[in-house]
Amino acid sequence: MATAQTKRHVCLVYDCLYPHTIGGAERWYRNLGDALAAAGHRVTYLTLRQWPEGETAQVPNVDVVAVGPRMALYGAGGNRRVLPPIVFGLGVLWHLLRHGRRYDAIHTASFPYFSLLAIGLLQPIHHYRVSVDWFEFWSFSYWTRYLGRLGGRIGWLVQGLCLRLPQNAFCFSILVARRLTAQGLRARPEILRGLCAQLPTSREPSRADPVVLFAGRHIPEKQAAAIVPALALAVAERPDLRALILGDGPARGEVLDAVDREGLGDRIDVPGFVSAETMTEHLARALCLIHPSEREGYGLVVVEAAALGTPSILVRGADNAATELVEDGVNGFVADSASPEALAEAILRVAAAGHTLRLSTAAWFGCHASSLSLASSLDRVVASYRADPAG
Repeated sequence: MATAQTKRHVCLVYDCLYPHTIGGAERWYRNLGDALAAAGHRVTYLTLRQWPEGETAQVPNVDVVAVGPRMALYGAGGNRRVLPPIVFGLGVLWHLLRHGRRYDAIHTASFPYFSLLAIGLLQPIHHYRVSVDWFEFWSFSYWTRYLGRLGGRIGWLVQGLCLRLPQNAFCFSILVARRLTAQGLRARPEILRGLCAQLPTSREPSRADPVVLFAGRHIPEKQAAAIVPALALAVAERPDLRALILGDGPARGEVLDAVDREGLGDRIDVPGFVSAETMTEHLARALCLIHPSEREGYGLVVVEAAALGTPSILVRGADNAATELVEDGVNGFVADSASPEALAEAILRVAAAGHTLRLSTAAWFGCHASSLSLASSLDRVVASYRADPAG
């Protein structure tokens, strides 16, 4: 527990709040807020409103403040819209203009950038400490692919400006740490591996059902639809295989279309989001987690799967830091691409390895459990609230 001398008023800043939206960053900030409050710190959470108007977000011991209206974060094509980050940034700026002096520290995600610019602009006035989580650092080529030539160039410049603000920087992978240093971050970023507060202790893994499981947002970079033709190839050799594709999002239609196109409606279930408890039950019994994302800054679901003895299948890529969490053949496999052939081969390798791979996955988690727990990160995070931002 924090003593009276060490208690801080910490402001967490992110435009999403778990469980109203579901993702690794949302769970990190919800877990962090809960842990800080339990340690005796006062916690305020700034976000966009994601709940019905007239209601309030119920987060025990955390003061949730909506600084902007409810807005659709993703466009029809599955990319993040530009307007919500601007609205959120203005909301954060207005809040800090009025209340910034009450905070000892502000802990924020780098994205969606405009909120970080607002925090940096007012830091010399209010003198709060600034800690920034860099879940990702996009390359110039990825920016232009994501937003086009003009929009991508603007995004790249705004990202670089955020990097140069005085801050204590955290990231969650070696990939991002190297990019931050190469692009001019003045102080060495700290790499955190422990994001989850409630990982189970190492245990004998369950016997697997012949089900490959995806859990995440249905957005283009997650490539959930790639699972469908891969399963179609794999069932030619293993007729008992099935798939469960959890989650929702703007690319959900692509998944459903692929299921229809391959004629696999009796083998693939696409139920949308489920409760955390239901997801854990499915994950514990799954043959493997299959996560063919081309871009990840960490990969929390890979850790959650390993904690249950469930191996993972990932895809190698220049922007996929989640592959740092998989030792090929130990707690899963890394496919060379998201092609049907590459993913089907990985699925069949998991099936052939059987329970031996599940035991190996559980052992891998047992060796890394301490460093992967939130407790391992919390002391380092709180220490940053006492340190002057590097600049």
